Amino acid sequence: MKGLSRAFVIAALSYIAACMHSARAAELVFTSWGGAYQDAVRDAWLTPFSRETGIRVLEDTGPSLAKIRAMVETGSVTWDVVASSGVGFAIGARMNLFEPITDAMVDQSHVIPGARNPYGVPSEIFATVVGYSTRAFPHDPPRDFADFWNVAKYPGERLLPALPTGVLEAALLADGVPPDQVYARLSTEEGLARALDMIRAIRPHVTFWWSSAAQVVQALASGDGVMALGWSGRFQDGIDAGLPIAMSWGQSIMQVGYFMILKGGPDKENALALLRYIASAQAQSRLSHFIAYGPTRTDALPLVDPARRDLLPSTPERLRHGLFVDIGWWATHGRKVTQLYTDVMEGG
Repeated sequence: MKGLSRAFVIAALSYIAACMHSARAAELVFTSWGGAYQDAVRDAWLTPFSRETGIRVLEDTGPSLAKIRAMVETGSVTWDVVASSGVGFAIGARMNLFEPITDAMVDQSHVIPGARNPYGVPSEIFATVVGYSTRAFPHDPPRDFADFWNVAKYPGERLLPALPTGVLEAALLADGVPPDQVYARLSTEEGLARALDMIRAIRPHVTFWWSSAAQVVQALASGDGVMALGWSGRFQDGIDAGLPIAMSWGQSIMQVGYFMILKGGPDKENALALLRYIASAQAQSRLSHFIAYGPTRTDALPLVDPARRDLLPSTPERLRHGLFVDIGWWATHGRKVTQLYTDVMEGG
């Protein structure tokens, strides 16, 4: 009798453990920055993924590098897949905070050249462009970064990001530096000073330095500024909503978003399942329906409705004329440059 009771207890405990494992295996946690972007990711990828696989996706926000580092270093990782881009992603990869992702794990053979990275799966391409008020400039609108700096021809208040990524590049392009020489120039003290001097020159005309993409769109629409450097997808959201704004594709600073798996994450297999899903051509083409960011696969663009395709940053023509942010350069120089940029913002 005792033997039977012990066997029963062992079997019951094994069953409970299996159920608990199954419950964990049936969900994962995705973390991004919220807002219109996370809404689009949910509609395009997370909800369909859950429906097709049965894996429940929980959501969180605020994946700062400091929080990610604390999770990984203390071994208390609660996020499975995290969205990031630019400097934070590059620094996090150098700090060994993300799991390597091989081609055997996720097929990236069709990813646009320059977008691949061994520590993340490219999720979308977005761009910093010149946005402007159509009330202020109904005719002969600004076309490039030089026009943004041309306050004589295009008078009025400007809006600039509170962080320097994309702004320093735009400053040198506005000052006539060829795109293929921008980072070589920024790597010299003279070139960096030149970019910062361009920002000092425009500073008297900057009404505020934005930290929210929604904020800059509303400011343009309400007349708090006539021109801004901002993200193309958010400008397009405002245009689609009927706001009196437009944007120029004469020049652009391209960036790639990535989805990563944190070191020591709770469920790597389910995380990889989501990454494989969003990396497919069909899924890549779907995001653009919800937010005007471009797919990262060369074979996904033809799947996008032609009318919508014309609004995206990753068309072949725009890729040819856009400058991709060098995240390696920003990982090396970002801390120093951010402090210098902040000093300029504050009047230095």
